[in-house]
Amino acid sequence: MSAGLERRGISDRALALADRVEVFVRDTVIPYEKDARQGPHGVDDALVKELRALARAAGLMTPHIPEGGAHLTQRETAAVLIRSGLSPLGPVALNTAAPDEGNMFLLGKVASDDLKARFLAPLMTGEARSAFFMTEPDGGAGSDPSMMQTTCVPDGNHWVINGRKTYITGVVGAKVGIVMAKAAEGACMFLVDLPHPAIRVVRILDTIDGSMPGGHAEIAIEDLRLPADQMLGAAGEGFRYAQVRLAPARLSHCMRWLGACVRAQEIAVDYTNRRHAFGKPLIEHEGVGFMLAQNRIDLKQAELMTYWCADVLDTGAYGTTESSMTKVAVSEALMRIADNCVQVMGGQGVTADTIVEKVFREIRAFRIYDGPTEVHKWSLANKIARDWKKAQPES
Repeated sequence: MSAGLERRGISDRALALADRVEVFVRDTVIPYEKDARQGPHGVDDALVKELRALARAAGLMTPHIPEGGAHLTQRETAAVLIRSGLSPLGPVALNTAAPDEGNMFLLGKVASDDLKARFLAPLMTGEARSAFFMTEPDGGAGSDPSMMQTTCVPDGNHWVINGRKTYITGVVGAKVGIVMAKAAEGACMFLVDLPHPAIRVVRILDTIDGSMPGGHAEIAIEDLRLPADQMLGAAGEGFRYAQVRLAPARLSHCMRWLGACVRAQEIAVDYTNRRHAFGKPLIEHEGVGFMLAQNRIDLKQAELMTYWCADVLDTGAYGTTESSMTKVAVSEALMRIADNCVQVMGGQGVTADTIVEKVFREIRAFRIYDGPTEVHKWSLANKIARDWKKAQPES
């Protein structure tokens, strides 16, 4: 892994931690990649428990939030999470995976001390998983969260929530839920213990990816009654809190999948140096070598964008524009890298003999999750237009 860029503005302690994470993933996690306790809907909870026990024994559980609860800077988090992503199982083992990583960040920022003790603490120890209930079926909230149809209505010192959600990652087996709903005052966020009888799994969706425990589900929420003190903040602040979560979460995705593509490149380089065709190693054929050269360029550009955006978020800004730009640039670059790795490996690239084909599938989903490229470009174009109008002299 490249160390030069990381060393700027990162403590020796955080760099040493990142190095320990890399050793753990390479030596301990990667041997589990062919474990049968993985399927189309994610990693089985028994495997999650086993891997997390190993991380805990190594002193690496939730490494980006060291003991005491002080979250690393985003720049330091990048150094750690990139390493955790060297295996698709790494984030699961180390408790740096979505949606838990983003949910922990949000709760650490906005939850009361009581809510942190009840809901955040078991997430940080890796003893619980979580789910974030925002996206809805057709006609509801998705890329446009203002279309939210799930409602919450006050009833004494409680709120009653009704609606449907979809693409809810990790809800099967989760113990903590963050539910977004719309009140007269605007969007609201609530914390809920899972499973809950008022939250019903309608179906588990069959998706192209399969790295996240619990898969992705369609959910029905029917008369979910929650005490008012389980609301995050005040009524109407839900969208503001969503930005607190979503901007860093987009960047964390970039970090983890950058690590996965670093590993895919390693595998492809090894394969093309060992495999011969037409009298020489594959890598000596320009058509192959040039793709791997482009991969190296894209990896470096993705790394630069990731650390740049981390620096913006470390200023305390939500960094919505910067995280959108980074999500677009990095996800598209990683897609090219994964595709090139599959291509240069030929038939071997589309088998499960290595993680390359899995990384390809996961990156394809990443281009959509947390906002597809086109939505982020649309948002950026609107900002460009607004900035231009503000810059015009008054007539």
